[in-house]
Amino acid sequence: MPSITISENELSELERSGALEWIETNGIGGYASGTVSGALSRRYHGSLVAAIKPPLERTVLLSKFEETLVVDGERFDLSTNRYPGTVYPEGYKRVSGFRLDPFPVWTYKVADVEIEKKLFMVYGENATVFSWSIKKRPRADKRNFRLELRPLLAYRDHHHLQHLNEGFDPNYGVLERLILFKPLPDSPTLFLATDSLSNEPTGNWFRNFEYAIEKERGFDFTEDLFQPCLLNFDLSQTANVIASTEQRNITDAADLARLEIERRKNLVKIAGFSAAFAKQLVLAADQFIVSRGDGKSVIAGYHWFSDWGRDTMISLPGLTLATGRPEIAKSILQEFSKHISQGMLPNRFPDKGETPEYNTVDATLWFFEAIRAYAAITDDREFVRDELYDKLVEIIDWHIRGTRFGIHVDTDGLLYAGEEGVQLTWMDAKIGDLVITPRTGKAVEIQALWYNALRIMADLSIWFGETKSASRFTEMAIIARESFNGQFWNADTGCLFDVIDGDMKDGSVRPNQILAVSLTHSILNGEKAAKVVAKVESELLTPVGLRSLSPTDSQYAPIYIGSPFDRDSVYHQGTVWGWLIGPFIDAYRKVHPDNSDTRRHVDEILSGFKAHISEAMIGQVSEIFDGDPPHAPRGCAAQAWSVAELLRVVSTKQDRK
Repeated sequence: MPSITISENELSELERSGALEWIETNGIGGYASGTVSGALSRRYHGSLVAAIKPPLERTVLLSKFEETLVVDGERFDLSTNRYPGTVYPEGYKRVSGFRLDPFPVWTYKVADVEIEKKLFMVYGENATVFSWSIKKRPRADKRNFRLELRPLLAYRDHHHLQHLNEGFDPNYGVLERLILFKPLPDSPTLFLATDSLSNEPTGNWFRNFEYAIEKERGFDFTEDLFQPCLLNFDLSQTANVIASTEQRNITDAADLARLEIERRKNLVKIAGFSAAFAKQLVLAADQFIVSRGDGKSVIAGYHWFSDWGRDTMISLPGLTLATGRPEIAKSILQEFSKHISQGMLPNRFPDKGETPEYNTVDATLWFFEAIRAYAAITDDREFVRDELYDKLVEIIDWHIRGTRFGIHVDTDGLLYAGEEGVQLTWMDAKIGDLVITPRTGKAVEIQALWYNALRIMADLSIWFGETKSASRFTEMAIIARESFNGQFWNADTGCLFDVIDGDMKDGSVRPNQILAVSLTHSILNGEKAAKVVAKVESELLTPVGLRSLSPTDSQYAPIYIGSPFDRDSVYHQGTVWGWLIGPFIDAYRKVHPDNSDTRRHVDEILSGFKAHISEAMIGQVSEIFDGDPPHAPRGCAAQAWSVAELLRVVSTKQDRK
């Protein structure tokens, strides 16, 4: 299995080790996450963030442990926290190693010994397993080694912060090798299974933790955490803890670790990649796939996104098909097909389980491409015919006669979408009632997706012997393509307009046009495709994706930082998006011969991501990056479609065993 090791010199400075994050997930929406330094930097960090109603209602139960090694009475803190104006303790100075192998593993050098800490989540459960052990010590060492753990409880929604709460019940229950916490009456019970020697009640509040990333992002950034007890362990043997929302036996810890390692090894084996980078992407991909009811869905990004229709459909081929897991793709397609309404796929399942939101024009069109990709890999005609085809026909019919938000096929065969105050494309930043990039009218990538969907429907109709329908969809596609090529070419810039709405033609150079080349069925006439690719490469391509706006544009914003208003204002005004590397490479391959030069250049394009998986969320790929060098990672530290699109384009290389 792949592993990632962080060098010791990167661990000695808090600025660096505090910026390196890790994440473990459980396949039902829950997670554990933090920084390599041990200092929490986000409201979303926690050692057990449970999905109470999978995959959502994620709740930070156990924030972290305060960890202290006691050697013959001498105390050595392993923890690190930021408080106003200070860092205390400074356990990060004792971290001598960190690796993802496949779990997060820390090595501490303390008092001539090496202490190793590991943690992982149990797949399918809201449970995190921890272990601490002595790995190296002097020969004939007679000293006594103890570990003290002080659990810090948050008990709040992962989008919010906790503050001193007089309503917290300081009492807890104790069964044999099991401690029970339920500090709030309507909260879930947290079980700590331990092999500790003893526990002592404390009932303290630790005040004013500071979370650096929340401060940088312009949000509330201080929190108070409740510390109910002290656990004591004898480190002559491994110290184990299982934090869970269900009762667990501490003797299961070793078996749980073995089973999870085998599960991950099997994922890598099924995918069949040989390169370490691709293997790591396979493990990263698995972290986004979650259960929703009896089916599967995709968490769009960690830490704060839920499952989104657009992100899921774009991600599906890379997360599931490229990794050799078509059965999960089928389950996702089935699950989302249940939620089609007025010819639209939901854009988002809200975090509290309210009614899904149908405010996207492209999620539904990506649904067609996801089905095409599934059918091409599996040849599963029965499933597509019996469960999906009629729904796809209904979607087309709704788009022809018109559905929500002014979405309808215009007289020229192109798809119009938009109303004042709504954001329907993937460039969907909105501040209050202000839509930053409204793109009302006929957006370039929507036409590419619409044409692709029509051609897919023609192919499926032929597959199923529906010749009249095939002719109908083919004719619609021809009309759309002729209209598109007659209207969208911008001779002044040598590429495509971004949006057309009547006489208004937006000439902003954006990456959306690459989809007119990259999709399976390209809407753009051949000789112009190479010009689009060249334009995008020269002005938008970076080592970690495509800029959302050309640097030559007066509206270009090079840095994504500041308050929520500041950040949302530039979200699609130059910020680099990792997922767009997939469409770009598809388009590049289409317009260049399949030879060693093309393959070498694609490898060069991907090299930036190979470095990136060790620089932010270790083993993962960020959502966005600054438009200007050094292209600092921003936004979600782990994003599904960033990982998925890399996997999809890597899977087309000769990288299989």
